[in-house]
Amino acid sequence: MAKIKKIYICSNCGENSPKWAGKCTACGEWETFQEEIIAKGDKREEKKKVYRASSQKKDAPTPVILPEIKAGNTQRIIAPDQELNRVLGGGIVSGSIVLIGGQPGIGKSTLLLQLAIKLPNRILYVSGEESEEQIKMRADRVGEPASECYILTETGVDKILNHADKLTPELIIIDSIQTLVSPFIESAPGSISQVRECANELQRYAKETGIPVFLIGHINKDGAIAGPKLLEHLVDVVLQFEGDRNYTYRILRTVKNRFGSTNELGIYEMQADGLREVPNPSEILLSQHDDVLSGSAIAATLEGLRPMLIEIQALVSTAVYGTPQRSSTGFDLRRLSMLLAVLEKRCGIHFGANDVFLNIVGGIKSDDPAMDLSVVAALISSLEDVGIPNRVCFAGEVGLSGEIRSVNRIEKRIQEADRLGFEQIYISKYNTKGINIDEYNIEVQTIGKVDELFEALFQ
Repeated sequence: MAKIKKIYICSNCGENSPKWAGKCTACGEWETFQEEIIAKGDKREEKKKVYRASSQKKDAPTPVILPEIKAGNTQRIIAPDQELNRVLGGGIVSGSIVLIGGQPGIGKSTLLLQLAIKLPNRILYVSGEESEEQIKMRADRVGEPASECYILTETGVDKILNHADKLTPELIIIDSIQTLVSPFIESAPGSISQVRECANELQRYAKETGIPVFLIGHINKDGAIAGPKLLEHLVDVVLQFEGDRNYTYRILRTVKNRFGSTNELGIYEMQADGLREVPNPSEILLSQHDDVLSGSAIAATLEGLRPMLIEIQALVSTAVYGTPQRSSTGFDLRRLSMLLAVLEKRCGIHFGANDVFLNIVGGIKSDDPAMDLSVVAALISSLEDVGIPNRVCFAGEVGLSGEIRSVNRIEKRIQEADRLGFEQIYISKYNTKGINIDEYNIEVQTIGKVDELFEALFQ
């Protein structure tokens, strides 16, 4: 007979405690301990037998000396979705486990169902949230179902792996990890113990068989993936699917990738028949207007290795209610306050009695320091009510002394602006080392301080 025991587990680091505590002694976070019910005895012994049998297999891995390991032989499944290939680092790696998180209704299930439909490989799509009829209705809406896509509505991880052994798929999709339950754990689905145990079993299965596994994960109210923090450390790739419900565009961002670079970006447009890839992000991040408007500036940014031109909009008006407001959408509010302080101190441009509102067009969020120069230009343009020409863009970081600092990969930014037909780009004069600015059709303007930008554009 199994013994029932209660323990408390930290949702941030997975630390165990026999009693509840306000602060975790391992990671220092507050209010993270949650009660879990575990069973010790028969099922634990059964689990040990299963692991012992798997470790005694003939094809079990053995130690290999490092010089004998051949690199560069990683096998990948090339998906028909080029945006997904980009964020994964070139395709789906065999035996990898990928976690996709995002808000409810953002399109996580639609994205992976489209992948299952379009791939010619044998796919096992496991859903613990929807029935077969619901999945069929969504599949008919996003595309013609593939003959090699198998649907399984099951939540028991042991039964799922039994079906996978019989079917031998080339890809497994789990929707979602929070709905799975393991027979070795006596706690509710979605609890820390269940999520950790199910993820461990799926990871072990993926590494032993070489079958890649996609996991859909829910997020909590803070925007982090629900469950123990161990889940993100356990998987090979963590993707964040984000977007604004008021916009049709969705952003797939790489948070962690053991097989490629991080901070890569894939952009989709949500349509009635599913998600459409957006190969040219600048088409959605630039406003469609011909008039020269004040408070608008174009920034040449970089997400991972992908150059993009996005529009920054600023509104500076007199503070009606006495206390000036500072509001920012898509841009760090603290960095906006820093740039306002630099303009007041170094250029003598006063914003103390004004409300300041800043917005990035398209609902995108970016933390590229090269946006500083365009933010400063948009703020001054709105304050002076003088428009910046539409064919001018900016790429530079603003320091606390008012200097324009160099940014990385300036050649890609200039090339993207040149490709889109811009006539001028303002960059730091310290960024011209090693590049030939005469080889571009676009005119490259170099400046060293913020007051030089003010004199060049507004005087």
